[in-house]
Amino acid sequence: MKRTHHCAQLAKSDLNATVSLSGWVDSVRDHGGIIFIDLRDRAGVIQVKFDSALREQAAQLKNESVVEITGKVVARPGEMINKTLLTGEIEVDATNLVVHNIAETPPFPLTDADGDKVSEDLRLRYRYLDLRRPKMRKHLAVRHRATKSVRDYFDSLGFYEVETPALFKSTPEGARECLVPSRIHAGQFYALSQSPQQFKQILMVAGVEKYFQIARCFRNEDLRADRQMEFTQIDVEVSFIDREGIYSLFEGMLKRVWKDVLNHDLPTPFPRLAYKDAMNRYGVDKPDTRFGLEIADFSETFRNSGLKMFQSTVEAGGSIKAFNAKDLADVTQSEISVLEEVAKSLGGKGLAYIKAEKGGWRSPIVKFFTDAEKAELTQKLDIEESDIVFFSAAPWERACTILGRIRIEVAQLFVKRGKLTLRADQWNFLWVVDFPLMNYDEECGGYVATHHPFTSPVPEDVSLLDTDPKSVRGQHYDVVLNGMELGGGSIRIHQSALQEKVFKDVLKIPAEVVENRFGYMLKAFKYGAPPHGGIAFGLDRMCALLCGTVSIRDVIAFPKTQKSQDLMVQSPASVTEKQLRELHIKIAEEVKWSCCSIKNLLGEKFFYFRCRDKENQTINQVTVFRSAGYLIYFCIFDKF
Repeated sequence: MKRTHHCAQLAKSDLNATVSLSGWVDSVRDHGGIIFIDLRDRAGVIQVKFDSALREQAAQLKNESVVEITGKVVARPGEMINKTLLTGEIEVDATNLVVHNIAETPPFPLTDADGDKVSEDLRLRYRYLDLRRPKMRKHLAVRHRATKSVRDYFDSLGFYEVETPALFKSTPEGARECLVPSRIHAGQFYALSQSPQQFKQILMVAGVEKYFQIARCFRNEDLRADRQMEFTQIDVEVSFIDREGIYSLFEGMLKRVWKDVLNHDLPTPFPRLAYKDAMNRYGVDKPDTRFGLEIADFSETFRNSGLKMFQSTVEAGGSIKAFNAKDLADVTQSEISVLEEVAKSLGGKGLAYIKAEKGGWRSPIVKFFTDAEKAELTQKLDIEESDIVFFSAAPWERACTILGRIRIEVAQLFVKRGKLTLRADQWNFLWVVDFPLMNYDEECGGYVATHHPFTSPVPEDVSLLDTDPKSVRGQHYDVVLNGMELGGGSIRIHQSALQEKVFKDVLKIPAEVVENRFGYMLKAFKYGAPPHGGIAFGLDRMCALLCGTVSIRDVIAFPKTQKSQDLMVQSPASVTEKQLRELHIKIAEEVKWSCCSIKNLLGEKFFYFRCRDKENQTINQVTVFRSAGYLIYFCIFDKF
């Protein structure tokens, strides 16, 4: 390459040097006999001057054209110094210009301020232009430095970086999968790996001892700001380690990354908070501790309450939770309505509250409170004039969750009023520990693993697996930063008998399913599996936090939209019939049904529907259902 420097590398020390630069035309300015352009490459911008000899050629340039120039570095006149640029004291007096490409007018401005106002869909459709913006280039640079820092850290500690397969087997018990049909084995499928979890545990059995990988993972889930179908995680597994060793190891990694990328010294060790304490105090297992608004429990206070809803909730084993939003009694009715809808969306019947204003408490529920109940509320929540207290009465987890979400919404109301600042560069790291190993799922009528079935129980709780699985704590841990789960992992089960017990006796997975899904793993454990544990960090989430952005799409070069589409390459897309035949796949035609007549049968309980398809042809199908329940029965008849 003829380039001698990047644009932003030049300084006053290079005066009178002859340089060659390559890049994009950031802007063109015609000053009569002289044309100036700002030349941009990934390092920055410098001004280039074209005199009469090159003026005609330079006049043809448009923004975003690709050029190569040769010239002499000269000082700018005093009145033309630009103090906002690193290269603002110098310019290049061009002696030669090579035009590689004349660009069309971009569909949106490529400055940060103007580009941020453009719809995200348009920016993603022209992602190659969006990535030219300074902010987006910075995001890619931060991601590169963070990834390199991680690799350097683990290399310095003797870890091996090992690649594991992207094509795995289907494990439908987890998140929704991306299935890949086999061309060779008709009717059989691979699944794109959701996580290297089982492979990295096998690597521990293989004696690798210290493994890490910058791993690409796939989950066919609905997308949002912090979730993509394909994402990258920092995946780690270590043999002969306990939880304390994990905490120290990964605090060291994060300390290294923050120092390398931001030149910021993170204080360690990070605080630790048990899962139950996190739920009781913050209403969520990934709390944002940059602000207070802590939740308190009043179940015993209202055990014999005159408010029937509170009393019956406690009698049924539920909880009464509350927190004080100090100095927010000026909340509007429309804002209260939004909070009520949030509570209802989480299973609450509404949102009870009291306002302390005009020398008293205002609320429909206050008349049911005794003086003792009021005194305890005042003492525990420090209720003063202009405060508002929010309540939730529900089963324990739901009561916590409802107020946890209300707490976040209230924090945003404080931000809106200028009473709270949530700084993106305030790094409140936290370990959340002692999660329950199992949860009881009412819908399926059995226990399910809180995280995954490979997590080892806390040793002193192992005996409870037979008698009270929901009381067993798992050796799981999450790293939380400012309300976002950054990573999670656990000490694993390494003994075949215990792993099999969890599968068959606790989770009630049929023996043939266990053998089909995990037989190779159980067999491997019998050949000497060491104690081991690990963690997976979301690289995309970590980089988003480092860049101070709320969406991981901003730190992924080519992300999907919330509708799981890549607008630039227009995927997903249809494929040919030949491709489908090779993969032994036939796409079923979508049939849309419409009801054209209803007749009551057998009183009020059963009905039948005469249906038509999308071409308005009568279909010989009768749908019969029981109106009092949820079961729907489909019956096929030759005739109506």
